This record gives sequence, structure tokens and C-alpha cells, in this order.
Amino acid sequence: MWAPDDVRAGCAFVAERARLVRIDESRLETYAVGGVAPPDTSSVEFALTFNAINFGSGWHPYLSKMGRKSGNVTISTRLQERFKTDGPFTAHELTRLTADDCAALLHQHLHPPVDELMGLFAQSLNDLGRFLLERFDGSFHGPVEAAGGSAVRMVELLQAMPMYRDVSTYGGQQVPFLKRAQITASDIGTFSDLDRLTLFADNLIPHVLRLEGVLILDAGLEKAIEREELLEPGGAAEVELRASAVHAVELLIAGLGGSVTARQIDNVLWRRGQEPRFKSSHRPRVRSVYY
Repeated sequence: MWAPDDVRAGCAFVAERARLVRIDESRLETYAVGGVAPPDTSSVEFALTFNAINFGSGWHPYLSKMGRKSGNVTISTRLQERFKTDGPFTAHELTRLTADDCAALLHQHLHPPVDELMGLFAQSLNDLGRFLLERFDGSFHGPVEAAGGSAVRMVELLQAMPMYRDVSTYGGQQVPFLKRAQITASDIGTFSDLDRLTLFADNLIPHVLRLEGVLILDAGLEKAIEREELLEPGGAAEVELRASAVHAVELLIAGLGGSVTARQIDNVLWRRGQEPRFKSSHRPRVRSVYY
């Protein structure tokens, strides 16, 4: 199984060889990440269930959203409503959910391409239910107990589910990102080694760092993003964007003397990405089950 330190090494490997994305280290020297605070945490049941469907950025433009909320916030809010009215799903219930059930839960339609996303959500929730039943007698707290207080171990355990094996290949080398496994551990928040987690590499953080001048993109890639073209999952552009964001944050942490963690910086940059100046610009889009 892969661990966060493997993410760091793999992303450094990519960033050093990237041809489409460059880190402007001079910009990092003055880059401000004020307002650093620990991310919010949630119950074990919600963290595991929500992060099982915490992906689909390439489909999000087609979702039925709540007001001006993002696709991610819409999905999270709809799931919170279910937890408030009916409580968490049981592991058995998760194994039986269908695309229709997910659409009803999240107030979505089943027209293309959203129907594909709802099917993937159902598949991931089914996987979670089986994971809990087969390994932990259906207990949501079973994986946390098995992790023994370690976020790193939790990340490793979650990779038993296929959609958590977030690993690409670049330059002949495997490069793990483990976005959803790491953010699940972060959202639970009770582990003693949360500082060992990396940035949770998705499409939003590279977008923020790009608009703030930290990431410099090839002109052709810039144009593809502006034209709202879908990037290839596991392709050079996608891998370089994600890896460069992770490595840039590692360089930033080193420059700050380790006074902040990647988890804290991720929280700052994700919240910054909700601001109008970032939401009004086209971001990279990929149809991936990993973010």
C-alpha cells in the first residue's frame, strides 16, 4: 500500500521533470497563506460516507446545484440533510444503493452525463459497505480502531477499495496522490500524525495556485482549460498539475520552517478557491473517480 511519503516523493519526481507546468519558486518566497487554521472535522460515519462520493469534478458543471453553491458543497449539504433526518446509512444499506437512489438522495437528474456520475457514486458506496462488512463487521469505527491512531495507517487501509487507489504513471514511474484516502483521515481528524498528510491534490488547488502565479502553465494547456476541454485522466497535463501543486506546498512548508502543515494549507487554499475571483475563471476539469 502507498503512504503519504510516497506521494511526496512521486510528486517531487514529476515536478522536477514537468514540461507543461512549472513552479515559480520566486513567487513562493512571498506567497501568503494567512489565516491558517485546522480544517473542520466530522463524524466518522459522515467522513467515510461523504468521501466515498467526494469526486466527480469533471461532471460537476452539469449537476443541479443549490443556489450558487459548488457541486462539492451541494453534495455535502444534501448528504448532511439525510444524516439529520434519517441518520447515517448502515453498511448493509450502502451495499444496496443504486444510481437512482443516489440521484434521489442528492436531488439530481439521471440525464447524461450526470447519470454516469450517479452510477459511479453508487458503485463507490457499495464498495464502502462491503469493505465495512467484510473487514469490520459493518462498523464505521472499525477502520479507525484498526488504524491505531495513525492517519497514515488509515490511508493505507482505505486503499483496499479500488476507487481509493489514486495512482498514476509518469515517466515510467508510479505516482500516488491518494486524495480521497488522505482527506478522509483529515476529516475524521482524531489521528496523532495528521501532519504527515500531504496536500489533497485535486483540480481546485492547482487552479488557485495558477491564478496566484505560483504555477505557470504551458500556453497550450492554458488555452485548453479556458476552452473548458476535459483533460485526460492520468495524462501528462493532469498529473503535472496535481503533482506540481503538492510539491509547491511542500516547498512552501519548508520555506516557512515547518510551522504549518500541508493539511492546514490545503484548507486555506480550498476556502480561497470558493471566492468569486476563482469561481469566475475556468478551472481544469477531469472526469475521474479520484477527485
